Amino acid sequence: MTNPSAGVLVLRDDDHVGVATRDLPAGTAVPLPGGTTLVVRHGIPRGHKVALRAVPTGGPVHKYGQSIGRATCDIAPGDHVHTHNLGMADDERTYEVGTARTTLPAPTQPRTFDGYRRADGRWGTRNYVGIVTSVNCSASTARLIADQFRGRVLEAYPHVDGVVALTHDTGCGLVPTSEGAQLTLRTLRGYADHPNIAALLVLGLGCEMLPPAAVLDGLDLPADKPVRVLSIQETGGIRRTVRAGVAAIEDMLPEVDALRREPAPVSELVLGLNCGGSDGYSGITANPALGRASDLLVAHGGTSVLAETPEVFGAEHLLLRRAVSRDVAQRLLDRIDWWKQYTAAGGGTLDNNPSPGNKAGGLTTILEKSLGAVAKAGTADLTAVYEYAERVTTRGLAFMDTPGYDPVSVTGLVAGGATVVVFTTGRGSVLGCKPTPSIKVATNTATYLRMTEDMDLNAGRIVDGTATLEQVGQEIFDLVVEVASGRQTVSEELDLGADEFVPWQLGAVT
Repeated sequence: MTNPSAGVLVLRDDDHVGVATRDLPAGTAVPLPGGTTLVVRHGIPRGHKVALRAVPTGGPVHKYGQSIGRATCDIAPGDHVHTHNLGMADDERTYEVGTARTTLPAPTQPRTFDGYRRADGRWGTRNYVGIVTSVNCSASTARLIADQFRGRVLEAYPHVDGVVALTHDTGCGLVPTSEGAQLTLRTLRGYADHPNIAALLVLGLGCEMLPPAAVLDGLDLPADKPVRVLSIQETGGIRRTVRAGVAAIEDMLPEVDALRREPAPVSELVLGLNCGGSDGYSGITANPALGRASDLLVAHGGTSVLAETPEVFGAEHLLLRRAVSRDVAQRLLDRIDWWKQYTAAGGGTLDNNPSPGNKAGGLTTILEKSLGAVAKAGTADLTAVYEYAERVTTRGLAFMDTPGYDPVSVTGLVAGGATVVVFTTGRGSVLGCKPTPSIKVATNTATYLRMTEDMDLNAGRIVDGTATLEQVGQEIFDLVVEVASGRQTVSEELDLGADEFVPWQLGAVT
């Protein structure tokens, strides 16, 4: 990678494009490696691509040493390369399984975090009372109950992180045995069983297709997690249910507050990897730095989980090379094939992504976005592939099939057991995800300075030349350990995360 202070970042010697590290007016002369000079032909915004060499119509355009699409017209050196001259190329990719497996360097010394030991052997990073709703009809009642514990009410319980109402838009009108209903149930059960939920109130209406009993059915909840179940109809309406719900939580609070943090190996952490509001810097700064942090956690024996299948499409061949078996590789390919059919049935394609905000930030095709997105997964071997909201039980780097839509994707990761989430953003996403803390990492300094009160860390220093990938990766890893030990993230300071509980909805509503 060349010196970014020159104005254009060249990522690979054979790339056709570089990335502008500042706004480049037309006529700007930019020095390139080898002593040559590139003259910018058109104004190019920061984070966007500039052509380093000529590409004929139909020719492949490379970035990161990989194809990000094909030229839709002749491209000359110095041209702005974006949606007006670069299109999708769904070329056949060569799939190799396990050819790039690696052994991560062993850590020089063990690391610990201060967490909550649960009776089932898992470790929590937070101590929440959760209200899990079986149906949308109980959502307002759940929020009314949770609202009674806002403000200074919990000051008498300093070891309780809060009472969170996990409400959603479904739970009825579904065929209970359908894929959509089962996916919703799996998500609700994942939150009910989450190690960051120390006590649980399950709340339903009483006549829904997915009743409260279904949420608990089959769960082997730890013996130290108190559970209460209420039905609005059986309890006598909303007002009586709110009073009963408040009383039930007040009864559980002393037991939750009595729990204390104790040292645990970082191998007990499950780290969710996600990105949103990406830009042209995402794949250069925050995502690869998060990949370094992910590798550090995996090297310590921990678990990292990549997600967002539509934002892996086009870069799946890189993950397959790191798959530990053909079965793992095939599971990933099967999910990508499912998405192709799913988007086609909806009248779209996987290249409907990137979003308008991504494009404004310099990303053009899903191939380009995906190549930057998979950088979050570092270099570790791919050990497992999970369905949405499926419980993650393996160690090492895993993948979970989720949409790219941020709250839906993160909801799946948390349902699968993620106890910390790191969320990278170039445009400035403001996601929280109770009961799991969300660490937000800005990809560029301009966004970080504009939204300092919403960001936890600035990875833009990598392009500024004031920090290296290795340094920022270590900083992210250290911050993960600190947050797992109780340090609040900015989203937690703002009390974000309840509204971002958004289970993926599939199937017909009857």
